[in-house]
Amino acid sequence: MWAHAFGFSALPHIGGFFGWFLTRKEVPTWFESLKKPSWRPPNKMFPVVWTTLYTGMGYASYLVWNDLGGFNSKAVIPLGLYGAQLALNWAWTPLFFGAHRLKLALVDILCLYGLVLGTMYSWYPINKMATMLMVPYLAWLTLASSLTFCIWRDNPEEKGKSD
Repeated sequence: MWAHAFGFSALPHIGGFFGWFLTRKEVPTWFESLKKPSWRPPNKMFPVVWTTLYTGMGYASYLVWNDLGGFNSKAVIPLGLYGAQLALNWAWTPLFFGAHRLKLALVDILCLYGLVLGTMYSWYPINKMATMLMVPYLAWLTLASSLTFCIWRDNPEEKGKSD
């Protein structure tokens, strides 16, 4: 079973790493040129936080999968919501850093927030610990959503890029 736990815990990192790899040159250039709120966390904090959050959410998904007896009809909604939120999570970095689509990234993260709430709601009757492992993620998304909103508001997009 440890192989399953490791696989589920590692899965979220794949998209996170891919997004970082595609957009890594945008942070010291484009991102630094944006107006950002004074309360934003330092750039060095983001990889540490995301490594922790991805591992926690991945392990939480393993707990739900295990308690439901694998991929079966009972797992469709709870793991489907988890997969959908993971896809939106992975999409945010290329939208924001790669395409510089601030408004679309804001829409993405707000939808992501709703899907995380739905995921947690669907997980609670299955595994309360898995649900609690998602709380730090939701807290960080609250900060990230606020930050995305402020950056979008304070940095008007070029004409023709508006969503």
